[in-house]
Amino acid sequence: MTVTTVTRQDVVDFLYTEAKILDEWRLKEWADLFTDDGTYLIPPIGEPDADPLTSLFYAHDNRSRLQERAERLLKKEAHVEFPHSTTLRNYHNIIVNNLESDVISVELNFTAHRTKREVMDTFIGKAYYDLVLQNNELAIQHKKVILQLDSLRPHGKISLIL
Repeated sequence: MTVTTVTRQDVVDFLYTEAKILDEWRLKEWADLFTDDGTYLIPPIGEPDADPLTSLFYAHDNRSRLQERAERLLKKEAHVEFPHSTTLRNYHNIIVNNLESDVISVELNFTAHRTKREVMDTFIGKAYYDLVLQNNELAIQHKKVILQLDSLRPHGKISLIL
């Protein structure tokens, strides 16, 4: 696959594979989807353009931190996620731009359902990706998740990767 041969369907399939990997708690594989300079961001609710230098982000990870996050969530010591939640992610309204460019930009809406201990949480929002080719495979250079919620209820935290 080269930049000129990447199709919209290739991008959509890549994103659906990412969702499947996350739902199956294959978090180390998820981290491997990122480039070495990859980033993963979740800004505060209601502040999608917040500055990470002045605002507290739910996640503001470079490649090594997102790898550490993935490994930590897989350990028994991560009590909030052991045993793991059951999750189901849906990606929809996928818009793919710049297929002919070195950096493919994607915008999508998502719904992530999480159930644990007979409680169901639903996270909704938008995700923005910059995808690049790395070793002839699509890879995530940047992922930003914008939660479209009034607040995080009932517990006020995010204990899984969105």
